[in-house]
Amino acid sequence: MKAIMLAAGVGNRLSGGSDRHLPKSLLRFGGRTLLHRHVNILRSLGIEELVLVTGYRADDIAAEVEAIGAGDFVRPVHNPDYRRGSMVSLWTAREALGSGVAVLTMDADVLYDISLLENLLKAPQETCFPLDREFEAGDEPVKLCVADGVPVEFRKDIGAVGYDLIGEWPGFLRLSPASASALADVVQRFIDGGDTDAPYEEAIRAMVLGTPPDPVGIEDITSIPWIEIDFPEDLKRAEAEILPRIVAGVSTIPERSGPKLR
Repeated sequence: MKAIMLAAGVGNRLSGGSDRHLPKSLLRFGGRTLLHRHVNILRSLGIEELVLVTGYRADDIAAEVEAIGAGDFVRPVHNPDYRRGSMVSLWTAREALGSGVAVLTMDADVLYDISLLENLLKAPQETCFPLDREFEAGDEPVKLCVADGVPVEFRKDIGAVGYDLIGEWPGFLRLSPASASALADVVQRFIDGGDTDAPYEEAIRAMVLGTPPDPVGIEDITSIPWIEIDFPEDLKRAEAEILPRIVAGVSTIPERSGPKLR
């Protein structure tokens, strides 16, 4: 299994529009950057390679990859149009999506306990969304709506769709080889149609709500600490609430261990 991480964005909502700040993947928690934490967790879970989509201040991210000794694990791919929508960033990694292996897609700006990914990778369905039932209502969370065990909506604005389960999506998605290839095709259609400013979630939505090649599973991760860091208040909560819960529940994350997932 490969991981694809989107780390190209500027992070304007956190910085207030300044271009002098570091990328969010280089935010430090407990003495380690988010990127360092991602790499340690992915290695410990047997992921074979991290395809890292960079853009804004890519040299700083490359320096961190070297500093943490992850040059043999991380394969950077550069998105020169990183100021456009995240759809372009996912399209930049289209080769990895269509490589014929299972893929884990993930955002770089999430602080989380390792058990979130452990549970997702152990789920019986090869294509699977994690879902957190406890979330603050509003326009910001990307919501996954499920009816009779099947996703029926996946957006920030869900309209009037009916559902029997709703939760926030934390930015990770497990994809079978067939689903990853199907997602690559959908992303290409968005790019060919000129919809380059769309969020990449729209491509996932089109694939999942269309005719996905595999059954789509849902993994409930409600009790697991995690946070996506978009705003200054998210950063404060990450440091004051989420990190202490992670530290209390996980003593160490091994640098390298575990079987490889294919």
